[in-house]
Amino acid sequence: MADIYTDAGEEQIVDLIDGVGSTHLDNTNGKIAWGTGAGTAAKGDTTLFTEGSESRVAVTTSQPAIDTNQWVGTITADGTKTITNAGLFNAASGVTLIVKGDFAGIPVVLNDQIEFTITLQQT
Repeated sequence: MADIYTDAGEEQIVDLIDGVGSTHLDNTNGKIAWGTGAGTAAKGDTTLFTEGSESRVAVTTSQPAIDTNQWVGTITADGTKTITNAGLFNAASGVTLIVKGDFAGIPVVLNDQIEFTITLQQT
């Protein structure tokens, strides 16, 4: 299993710091999605393995420590599938995958929910 701060995510944060970027990862723009398929998350990833058919969900953001950001979102299954990865994006479709994680498959059926908490600590 891997949790990865992607190359594109690092570039997004650098652009926010130096004023080149303007898309914040707040409750408006931050979105969480889940995916199916096999693989290991890698720094160069720009997508989930196979993004789920459910819409990306809005997040609730917080800052649990001075050097840490956290995003929480709950996705509801639109059918039977096995969830193997999830990620934080900076918009509802396309755009930048900031953080990606893969894990052992979690089977879901219609209306099952998974709450994802994605934490990024700048160290």
